[in-house]
Amino acid sequence: MTSLHRRALLGAALATPALALPAAAQTVARNARIVIGFPAGGSSDIVARLYAERLRGIYAPNLIVEGRVGAAGRIAVEFVKDTDKDGTTYLQTPASMLTLQPHIFTRDVRYDALTDFIPVSTVCTFPFAFCVPMSHPARTLAEFGAWARSQPNEIPFASPAAGASPHFMGLMLAQALNIRMTHVPYRGAVPAVQDLIAGRLNAFMGVLGDVSPQNGVGLRMLAVSSAQRNPRFPDVPTFQELGFTALTKDEWFGALLPAGTPAPIVQGLFNAITQVGNTPEMRAALERLDFNVGTSQSPAAFAARIRQERDEWGPIVRASGFTPE
Repeated sequence: MTSLHRRALLGAALATPALALPAAAQTVARNARIVIGFPAGGSSDIVARLYAERLRGIYAPNLIVEGRVGAAGRIAVEFVKDTDKDGTTYLQTPASMLTLQPHIFTRDVRYDALTDFIPVSTVCTFPFAFCVPMSHPARTLAEFGAWARSQPNEIPFASPAAGASPHFMGLMLAQALNIRMTHVPYRGAVPAVQDLIAGRLNAFMGVLGDVSPQNGVGLRMLAVSSAQRNPRFPDVPTFQELGFTALTKDEWFGALLPAGTPAPIVQGLFNAITQVGNTPEMRAALERLDFNVGTSQSPAAFAARIRQERDEWGPIVRASGFTPE
């Protein structure tokens, strides 16, 4: 099952030899936690654990990963917003929680990334993939579109969470292909991919690293959202080369501290993430999971990126006419 593949990859990544990093004073003297909004075994959990392992003794004596699942990731965001401002808790979240969901769940989003938090740095970037089960008759995106148009009912497709980027990209793809698709939200990628492999779903849009271990075995990737083809999957085309330029998007996971956290702690976490994230060992561990290291130039640069992407999503959401049920 997908969860077993993810655990195997996680074990391999965490088995990377200890990093030969220069000694430095820890930013916080007590143990810390990285809070995420998605279940264990998914990409958010795996990346957080990779950083927790390597930030130990650099940022804090020890770090654990704590999942607070629900409301498409918003529970975790709101929890960290109200935590102590001493650096012992920081949020790792996908971009969509901060840049896309405020335009969709206008009544439910009770936080602002730039006023309730201090953006510290991105920790990695990654593309998305659109997939079908191996039993599906479509072998290309064009064939999937033709198949969908021949069906009498709307086609269910899944994503890891309602209101996240994969959900919205699935709607954009349906419009581009002139097909009818109904979104089926899941609480994380693992159960969705398991149902896809079992044939209980027709399609899935999600993080490449969540589906790549099963490509060609339990599922078939029809397209990826990166600007170029992935070297590991040279036969899988990009949305861009298929004519769907608007679907060329990379997402990121980012680290944020609650607003009011002292500047030395913010800088300490930024320095630690940069130090760990730019090592060859961390780069290799992330690449095995089909992620890319992508730390920010500074906390201010990360804040500017959030603001820009949030502004870009607004008109796209409004033009789509999509509203949550």
